[in-house]
Amino acid sequence: MHFNCIVVIKVCAVYVHMERYNPWWFGEVDPLYEEWLDYKVKWVPRVINEISVRPFALHFLVGPRQVGKTTVLKILIYRLLAEGRDPRSIFYYSCDELRDYRELGEVLDNYLKSRRAWGVKSSFIVLDEVTFVEEWYRALKSRIDSRLFKNDVIVVSGSASLELLAGKERFPGRRGKGRDIYMYPLSFGEYVKLIGGLRLEEAVLEDIEGFERSLAANSIFSGRLSELFEKYLETGGYPIPIRELFERGRVTYVSRKAYLDWLIADWLRAGKNINLMKEVVSYLLEVMPSPVSWHSIARHTSLASPHTSREYVTTLELLMVAKIVHWASPDGKPDYRKEKKIVFTDPFITKVLSEYTGIQVEEAAVVEATVTSHLARKYPVYYWKDSTEVDVLATVDSFVAGFEVKWRHRPRRKAKPLKTRILDKQEIPVFLASLAV
Repeated sequence: MHFNCIVVIKVCAVYVHMERYNPWWFGEVDPLYEEWLDYKVKWVPRVINEISVRPFALHFLVGPRQVGKTTVLKILIYRLLAEGRDPRSIFYYSCDELRDYRELGEVLDNYLKSRRAWGVKSSFIVLDEVTFVEEWYRALKSRIDSRLFKNDVIVVSGSASLELLAGKERFPGRRGKGRDIYMYPLSFGEYVKLIGGLRLEEAVLEDIEGFERSLAANSIFSGRLSELFEKYLETGGYPIPIRELFERGRVTYVSRKAYLDWLIADWLRAGKNINLMKEVVSYLLEVMPSPVSWHSIARHTSLASPHTSREYVTTLELLMVAKIVHWASPDGKPDYRKEKKIVFTDPFITKVLSEYTGIQVEEAAVVEATVTSHLARKYPVYYWKDSTEVDVLATVDSFVAGFEVKWRHRPRRKAKPLKTRILDKQEIPVFLASLAV
C-alpha cells in the first residue's frame, strides 16, 4: 500500500509538470512566448525553417547557451497552433528537472497514455534541455524501436554539450526525416537586416562573380555598416545584449554575469575544473589570435599535460564558445600536428570572458576572430604561416580562398602562396554583411 501511494504521488507530479509546460492545452498563452511578443526588438530566427514537421522525424537542435533555442521552439509551436493543430498534439517538456532516462521515460509514457485517451494519432514533441538527463537517449531509443513514435516529429534540444553531441550518434537509422540543426548567434548579415533594417545582396564564395557583385552593390552602405559593426562588436549575435543595447542604450553587467554563469555551469557539467578553465581561457585571450600548441597551453597554465590542454580547449569548442583553427598548406591540406589558432566565436562572449579573467583583448584580435567564425559556419577554415601569413584559409569547393584581416592599417602587399583578399576596417563590415552563411 505504501509503495502504491508513492507511485500515485510521483505520477501526479509528472502530470502537474506536463500541464505547466503546455498551457496551450487549456487555451492559455505560454509566458515565454508572450514575453517575446512584447519585446520591442525581436525577430524570428531563420533556423525555424529547417525544422520539418513531417513525420517521422527525430531532430537535434543544438546551439550555445541563451542563443534563443527555446524561444524558436515556442514560436514554432504557436505557428502550428495557428495552422489548426490540435493543442493536445503538441507536447513540450523542459527536462532540467529530470534526473535520468527512467524519469524521462515516465514523462513520455504518461503523455502517450494521455494522447491515446484523447484520440491523438500524431504529435509534435519537444524535449528541451535534454542534456540535463543522465543517459537521456535510452528513453527515446527504446520507444523509437518499439515504433511508439512512428507518426510523430520529435525535437531534442540543448546546449551543444558533450552529452548531446555524443548522444545523437546513438540513433543510426532511427532519425527518419530528422536533421542536425545548429543554431548560432546572429551573423552580422542577419544583424544588419533584422536590427539595422537594411536589405542587402548576399552571395556565397562559390559564386565568385555573384559575390563581387554583392560587395559592389552593398558598398554604398559602407558608412551605415561600419556603425552597425561597432554595435555588433558590443553585443555579438546574442538576443539579450542586442535587446539591451537597442532598448536601453547599453549592455548591462547583469546580462554579462548571467551568460558567464551559464558558461561556468556547462564547464562543470562537462567535468572541468573551473579554476583550470579560467587559466586556459586567460592564456587563450592573451595570445589570441597567435598560434599555440597544446604544450604551450600546458606550460603556461597549471594543467598536467598537453593531453589535458586539448581536452579543455575541445570542451570550449564543443560548447560552441571557441573554434580550433588548424594550419593548412596553401592547397588546403591541414597539418594537425602544427600549432593552432584558438579563437572565440562571438564578440559578446569574448567580452564576457575578458571581464571574467581581467585580460584585455585588442579589438583587432576580436575582429579577426569574428571574420574567422563567420567563414567557419559554412566552410572548413584554416590558417597558413611561413615567411608570411594568411589569417584565414576557407576551403570552397575546388579552390582555397585566403583572407587577411587588417583592422588597424592596410599592409604593404607581400607575395602570397595563393590569391588573398585583404580586408581592412572599411571593407570588413561590407564583406561580412555580403557573406551568406
